Amino acid sequence: MDIVLASASPRRRELLTTAGLSFRVLTADTDETVPPGTHPERAVSLLSERKAAAVKEKYSLGDDTLIIAADTVVYHNGMILGKPKDEADAVAMLTSLSGSEHSVSTGLALSYGGRTVSEPVSTVIRFRELSREEIELYVKTGEPMDKAGAYGIQVKASMFVTGIEGDYFATVGLPICRLMTLAREEFGIDLSVTALRGASDNK
Repeated sequence: MDIVLASASPRRRELLTTAGLSFRVLTADTDETVPPGTHPERAVSLLSERKAAAVKEKYSLGDDTLIIAADTVVYHNGMILGKPKDEADAVAMLTSLSGSEHSVSTGLALSYGGRTVSEPVSTVIRFRELSREEIELYVKTGEPMDKAGAYGIQVKASMFVTGIEGDYFATVGLPICRLMTLAREEFGIDLSVTALRGASDNK
């Protein structure tokens, strides 16, 4: 089966590869604005749908290609936190997250057979109190600059996290279990069997 990941994110690519799926990476520019006041779960669903549609159109993909798209935002104190604009913005985001809870919402969209389905997956993350020095040194590593909320839970920011409620992989950028379940329920595609069969064949 032809599987396309509509994302340039190295983290999403790594998660799919680790799961054992064979896929292509194709990307297209999309409008990433949403109407003011849009709930974060609705926002990520809309954005992931747009990514899937844009890649399908740009590369003239047929209905027999499974397109996987995702979008992730951090939500805290009534605000959606996307990727920081600059280092000062990253410092401000991390300062607001210090010592508190926030939610990470990842929208998952699958397109196949002329139909697109999407679903948000949200996870609650708790941060310990961070010192100003920690925040500034972390920002200087460059790690926060391409990540929603200005941090990567799977890398250096792991030292900030005191707790998590929900799907860890969704916070990294792609809810793998829900991806497998949604593909099976909506399209009759058993990706977990495909991945495991490939792993056993390559033993």
